[in-house]
Amino acid sequence: MGQSSSTEQGASPELREVQSLTASTGALPSLQKSFPLLSDPQTQSIPLASLQKCFDLNCANVESDQDAVLKELPLMFSHLGSAIVELFFVADENGVSEVEFLRGYTNVCGRAVASALLNNLFRVFSVACSKAGVRVDLQFELFGDDCKISGALSPRDVCMLLCICWIFSCDSRMLRLNAGKGGVKFSIPDISHLVFSAIEACREGDAGLDFWDSSVSEIDMQLPAAKIHLWALKNVPHLADCFQQFVHARLCYLTPPEEKLDPSCSSAHESSSSAISEHRLLTPGRAWAISLSLRGAMYEEMSKACFPSDDNETIDNLLYQSSVDGKGLNRFWSRVEGYNGPTLMLISACEQKTNARPWIIGALTNGGFENKDIYYGNSGSLYALSPVFHAFLSSGREKNFVYSHSHGRSYEAKPKPVGLAFGGSLGNERIFLDDDFARVTVRHHAVDKTYQHGNLFPNQGFLPTEASVFQVEVWGLGGRSAREVQASHQKREEIFTDQRRKIDLKTFTNWEDSPEKMMMDMMSNPNAVRREER
Repeated sequence: MGQSSSTEQGASPELREVQSLTASTGALPSLQKSFPLLSDPQTQSIPLASLQKCFDLNCANVESDQDAVLKELPLMFSHLGSAIVELFFVADENGVSEVEFLRGYTNVCGRAVASALLNNLFRVFSVACSKAGVRVDLQFELFGDDCKISGALSPRDVCMLLCICWIFSCDSRMLRLNAGKGGVKFSIPDISHLVFSAIEACREGDAGLDFWDSSVSEIDMQLPAAKIHLWALKNVPHLADCFQQFVHARLCYLTPPEEKLDPSCSSAHESSSSAISEHRLLTPGRAWAISLSLRGAMYEEMSKACFPSDDNETIDNLLYQSSVDGKGLNRFWSRVEGYNGPTLMLISACEQKTNARPWIIGALTNGGFENKDIYYGNSGSLYALSPVFHAFLSSGREKNFVYSHSHGRSYEAKPKPVGLAFGGSLGNERIFLDDDFARVTVRHHAVDKTYQHGNLFPNQGFLPTEASVFQVEVWGLGGRSAREVQASHQKREEIFTDQRRKIDLKTFTNWEDSPEKMMMDMMSNPNAVRREER
């Protein structure tokens, strides 16, 4: 107690001011433990090389679905540390003092508007590329706290930036879970759908790209950096959080020198991401793209599908899979009934026309599915997932988020539609999945005021599109508590079903009056005369 007071009394006003700012991030206690591990006891400063080494990545064991990008990534990893320190930490002849250490952390991880955080990410990427000798056409104009970005990026540059962000997320998650181990192979997932999304948002007019057959490394065009910035704010607004999480994890989850391992990108599985989700619609790349539009508990649950630390835990979140559980509303309800947490539905389909290509769309709800003949819910999002990613959040104009009705009344003059729907209105839904899960109808965004406007698949026209359904998946994002509540609900339903099936003979007075005795007598001698008691 006395030591703490003396430390506070001896601190300079500048240090106390920086500490108060850092305390607002919640990381001050962790940083105060990390500083002595990094600093030189004689100079009370962190040597520049030591701080740079904190952020360096050694990804010799990285596998990637984008081979062309993989060739350039190792050139940048060894320069990430120097780029981060150069941009955000001020050093003197002894190194980085405690004041500048805390101030640098706050500059990266402090509260700021999304555009400013994205600028920080772009600046780190640009400086790291420059140090590695990789040419990137980005310019920045600093006006105090404001930054204006200009220049252009190629699709390969965008892919490389996204791959680095994925590595940031993976590395920080493994450090936070205390599972980071050097020398373990991991695979960067296919994120071409995100690159195609940026291309579609930045190109002027129809460039005639076939997103199903195009390769990112073969597309030769320049995408304005300002438009990429706007695209990220709309579709992946939390992309810059990956950089914040990385810096936070590298500085706050330090281990003593004798326990340190060589910093490396790591994963709890040696198998590739494609092998983990070979037969699933929600691949790690698609899950990561969706997670960049989420926060809080739903982000944590979605991250289990991006970077699974336990594959069984990931499977527990898979509530329904049509290829395994069977198609149709009845099979669907048997798997999702009683689940009251947020859910994500994915639909893989193909238009019913010549040379049509399959696409995947998704819908996120804030709660479980209910059997109602009206729309319900208070928030949600729609997603175009393949071949191009787009996120369509709530517009705030209407609340027709989800509709799930399993049966109608035969005596109704106009029975309500039977199936699942998202957005639009009854009879004019933006997405409607029929009760057999055989066809899905997707309408133009003009019919929908609940979700933001945009095409759910490439070349979507104004007329309704009817497509054949290949597969449907439903993932639960409510965590372990939601699954426990559902398990309890399903157990009660099983007990009630068993009770309804059983006949308790004790409810009858004796064997002579039982229905079984009467049926046996009738079968043995159906022509026998029986006295009717009055």
